[in-house]
Amino acid sequence: MPIKNATTNRLIAASSRLADSLLSRSMGLMFSKPEQAALVLKFEREERISLHMMFVFYPIDVIFVNKRLQVVDVKENLRPFDTYSSGRKALYAIELPKGTVKDTKTKAGHRIEFLTVKQKNYLNGKSITITKSR
Repeated sequence: MPIKNATTNRLIAASSRLADSLLSRSMGLMFSKPEQAALVLKFEREERISLHMMFVFYPIDVIFVNKRLQVVDVKENLRPFDTYSSGRKALYAIELPKGTVKDTKTKAGHRIEFLTVKQKNYLNGKSITITKSR
């Protein structure tokens, strides 16, 4: 699913994967490659989210988002084998390639949109529709 900063109208990620189970959140980006899609960690309830970078061998940016889809904290350049806890309660932690926060000018107080892409194939080509998922 694409992710957009609705405040700055910039695309944060063209695609992402969702990690909404305990196992998928625990694995996170471990042993992955830096060019892979963004990872959205979704928790059961808002909480101060603690992340570890064990076995993630490249730095990332992280955007913490509450249930109202408002950015509550941002961590740039989270390095391998480091840890970080969000300063405020969040429902989502969006893990992104290093430099994404700066490039999209995303900061606390901005609003995020998770988008849904619907694609239909026609004889004369494809039709793509992008809508808000929430």
